[in-house]
Parts: sequence; structure tokens; C-alpha cells
Amino acid sequence: MGEAPSEVREGSVFPAWIRGPQDFVGGLVLMAVAAFALWAAADLGGMQGFRFGAGTVPRLLAVLLLGLGAVITATGIFAEGEPLAKLHWRGPLFVGLSILSFAIAIRPLGLVIAAFSSFLIAALGTPETRWGETIVVGIVLTAACCGLFVYGLALPFTLWPAALTQ
Repeated sequence: MGEAPSEVREGSVFPAWIRGPQDFVGGLVLMAVAAFALWAAADLGGMQGFRFGAGTVPRLLAVLLLGLGAVITATGIFAEGEPLAKLHWRGPLFVGLSILSFAIAIRPLGLVIAAFSSFLIAALGTPETRWGETIVVGIVLTAACCGLFVYGLALPFTLWPAALTQ
């Protein structure tokens, strides 16, 4: 006899009618992000005639993301797919810490130190980091950030800590 729809597959926490758990969960996550975006853009003005309002593009993209998430969720129901992959926390943890450190360090330490240190913190997210190459790439990216934001776009970032520039 075949599996009944209410049975759970061996080794899986998902019922048998979910044939591709990774697609199913990924689609649900995309739909949740789209629902949040629709909620967040609810107070923004929409289309007025042929004029776009501030909320037109966010709502349009959220509806497209909602549709894409529904298609991916349906794929997880109707087509065989990968089991749910194990979530690795190291990468997201260090990238999140990197963003937080940049936000905290940009004003007191300046763009050069904040950008370079946040790049090095993000590099801790993988055990495959080769530190010699990482430092060279960090220097190049920091120089590119300074060139683009301070000199190219003329944004009012300080490059170095105030104590060093006095």
C-alpha cells in the first residue's frame, strides 16, 4: 500500500503531501517577507492616475514576491525536491555582527576603520578564510568605498577618527 497523505515520511517532520520540503519552506518564507512588505507599505500613497506614489513600487514588488513564493511553495507540494537543509549559524551570525559593528563604528572611528574592521568580522563567518588574501581584499574594498562614497558621491563621511585628524 502507498503512503497515506496524513503520514509523515521516515526521517522527516513534514507530512507526505509535502514532496519538496526545502522548496515548501522557502516559498513560505518568501510569502512571509512579502506580507511584511505589504504591511509596511500600507501607509504609503499609491497610484494616482498615471502618477506613481511612494508605495507603488514597494507594493508591486511585494505582490510579485508573494506570487513567486506561492509558486515555489506549490512546487514543494507537487514536485519531488530536496529535504530541508541544515541551517548553519556561523555565517549569518558574523555577517550580522559585521553590520552592527559598522553601524556603531562609522561615526567615532571613520569610514576607513569601520569598513575594514566590519569586513574582517564578516570574514570570520567561514572557516575557509585565508587571512592574507582577506586582508588584501579588505584594503582594496575599503579604498573603493572611500573613493566612491567620499570622493565620487561627495557624501559627508569622515575617513579617520577625529583624534587622528586634529
